This record gives sequence, C-alpha cells and structure tokens, in this order.
Amino acid sequence: MSYSPPPGGWQDPSAAGPHSAPPADPIMPAIPNQPGPADPYAPVADPYAPVADPYAGAKSPYAPPGGDPYAAAMPGYPPPGTYPPPGAYPGYAMPPARTNTMAIVALVLSLVGFASCITAPIGAIMGHVARKQIRETGEQGEGMATAAIIVGWILTALLVAGIIFYIVMIVIAIGASSTSSSY
Repeated sequence: MSYSPPPGGWQDPSAAGPHSAPPADPIMPAIPNQPGPADPYAPVADPYAPVADPYAGAKSPYAPPGGDPYAAAMPGYPPPGTYPPPGAYPGYAMPPARTNTMAIVALVLSLVGFASCITAPIGAIMGHVARKQIRETGEQGEGMATAAIIVGWILTALLVAGIIFYIVMIVIAIGASSTSSSY
C-alpha cells in the first residue's frame, strides 16, 4: 500500500522523507514578507487626536522679506484672529436692543404731571414696575425708568406740599375771617 498525503498539504510526521515547513498558522501571512491580519487586541490610535503641523514655523522661500503673506490683513477686513464688531458686515448686524415700553410710558406720565399733577404718582409707580421688568428681561430703558421715578415722586411731593399749603391757607383765612367779624 502506498502512502498519499491527505489534501491540504499536511504530511504525516512519522513518515519517511523530507518534511516541509510546519503547518500554516491562520494568523500568520500566507505569503512571506507580507503583513498579516491586524491584531484585534492591539491598541488603536485615537482618530480625533490633534495632529502636529509638520510645516509649523517653516518659512516659505516665496515669502516677501516683510513676513508671511497670509498673515497680512486684506483691505477692508479685520486682521486675522480678531472678530469684527457687531454690524460690521451688512446683513449680519445685531438687532437693536428693545427699550421697555413701560419705562417710556412712565417717563411720559411723570413729565405730564407738570401740567396735570395727577399723572406724576402713576408715572412713578410705573417706573418702579418698569425697572423690575428691565432687570428680568434685560431690555434697555433703565435710565428712563429711573428718571420717571425721580420726576414722578418729586412732583408728587410738590403736589402734596401744595395741597397742604392750600389747606393751611384756607384754615388761616377762615380763622382770620371769624375773628374779624366778631366786633
């Protein structure tokens, strides 16, 4: 009986004759000098890690003697690395800040108090409410609300002082008329 090796290149180690290389390892490359499959347990490089710029600090042979041509600002644009002020480019302007409506109304009512006298305390009270709203919403108009409070309370104090003066004058006039008619 003759011996025939099984398929797949396996030889019986006890058989006589030259032996070939040991059986192929499934992890090792099939062709010499070729990389094999990647080791599934090898550490993997972070794909999001920053990469060093190989050209950092290198001077271009084409750069003018004054410096880097890309670092110079173009006419009409801010220098590199700075942000333009709001409204520098048309169409991208910041919306104007809103002024609190109640602050405007409070100031108007306080100033109308010069003529009507009754609207001054209403304007002062509305000024306090407007200041509270401005602190909560971040709107503009803090100065108007403060002016409404000051003007409103000053005119209210003058109104109260005028009323008290008028009442005192009436009391004095009544007292003077009653003593003068007694004789």
